[in-house]
Amino acid sequence: MKNFKGAAAAVAALALAVLPFSAAKAQDFPNRPVTMVVPFSAGGPTDTVARLVAESMSRTLGQQVVVENVGGAGGTRGAGQVAKAAPDGYTVLLHHIGQATAATLYRKLPYNVLTDFEEVGLVTDVPMTMIAKPDLAPKDAAELIAFVKQNKDGVIYGNAGVGSASHLCGMLFMSALGAQMTTVPYQGTGPAMNDLVGGQIDLMCDQTTNTTGQIKAGKVKAYAVTTKQRVKSLSDLPTFQEVGLPGFEVAVWHGMYAPKGTPPEVVTKLNDALKTALQDPKVIARFADLGTEPVALERATPEVHKQFLQAEVAKWKPVIEQAGVFAD
Repeated sequence: MKNFKGAAAAVAALALAVLPFSAAKAQDFPNRPVTMVVPFSAGGPTDTVARLVAESMSRTLGQQVVVENVGGAGGTRGAGQVAKAAPDGYTVLLHHIGQATAATLYRKLPYNVLTDFEEVGLVTDVPMTMIAKPDLAPKDAAELIAFVKQNKDGVIYGNAGVGSASHLCGMLFMSALGAQMTTVPYQGTGPAMNDLVGGQIDLMCDQTTNTTGQIKAGKVKAYAVTTKQRVKSLSDLPTFQEVGLPGFEVAVWHGMYAPKGTPPEVVTKLNDALKTALQDPKVIARFADLGTEPVALERATPEVHKQFLQAEVAKWKPVIEQAGVFAD
């Protein structure tokens, strides 16, 4: 009994010793660079959002926020890496709508979308645009719809991989038209954009953060936006609803996550730095150039982000199940 009491006392003493150490660690955060994992290749739209936010957060935190691109498996490889990282705030994830759709798309997801992360805050909502290689025949969105219906699998559609925003948009587009195109998955939208500009593929639906510059430079042909209203920076482009696809709407939101178990004090510091970034005039101006804007500050909280993610998982589950598109 004496030995048992002695062991219990030792465990209790150790617990008490660890608590202030952990609190001190959290209080000291950050004292070294923070890695922001982007689960897609460099040059893509989520990468662009991440680098703008990371630059501003670096100034607020007083430590460099370094973007690391971990592409592959539709974003699940990078997300899985963060889920398994030490819960100390030094590894965070910046992901888009694919964080919600992965819960249904993947039969063997190596993490739980809803329980293996601490939500830090929402970042931005990004419209998408349907774009094509420069010499694709249709002159406008109405002609494009007719062209796809007529040519079906003769049209080559590129995306950033299963579960990506471009994959989701293409899936909804094909469903709306009742026509299956030939789909070519890439390791990120950067490589897909290169092949679109080069004429190796015909179509791609991608975020304005990645397409606006290419559209304005005349490197791709743009047909329509996927939002209810026209996008200010691309005001000449109609919405798909304007050209005969009622209810066709896809907006790509981005959010930031830390591994489950990250101390609340650390999550708060990350959230404060994120909110500062979303009010940074440089970030706001650059987002506007890319056809998007930061979310309202009341949406950039861990609590709202958590509730929103749960709602998005529930929203997309029946859509994906109905389409019958799954990945292992």
